[in-house]
Amino acid sequence: MESKNEESQSQEYLIFTLGKEEYGIDILKVQEIRGYDQVTRIANTPKFIKGVTNLRGVIVPIIDLRVKFVQENISYNDNTVVIVLNLAERIVGIVVDGVSDVLALTSEDIRAAPEFSVTLSTEYLTGLGAHGDRMLILVDIQKLLNSEEMALVDRLHAG
Repeated sequence: MESKNEESQSQEYLIFTLGKEEYGIDILKVQEIRGYDQVTRIANTPKFIKGVTNLRGVIVPIIDLRVKFVQENISYNDNTVVIVLNLAERIVGIVVDGVSDVLALTSEDIRAAPEFSVTLSTEYLTGLGAHGDRMLILVDIQKLLNSEEMALVDRLHAG
């Protein structure tokens, strides 16, 4: 019975904003949060791959999720941050509009993902988190960043 109790315990999510929507990713995938700096652009990459940056000797691809999710009027300001993720032997930075907090959600707080989503394919969603009057879109960031676009980034690294 002990393990059943542990399963119903909460999982922590880093909450970030893209436009007017709030998203959550597993906090255990987050290595650090940094201010947005200019990156080195790589030719012939999709628009959402902003380029690469050198993070303490590691070349890290930087993906602008706002571009990937086709947001309008993207601006870079003091709130714009890069969330550096550590995903199974790959370090990737994602650009978001801002980070708000870390929330612990239990399985009771999470609803199944809807069959449709305007900004994001539902295959990348783990569900919708309800926290008070907030609705959080929970993203399987590893699945999203292991898509075919990331294979392109890997080829750029190799080349």
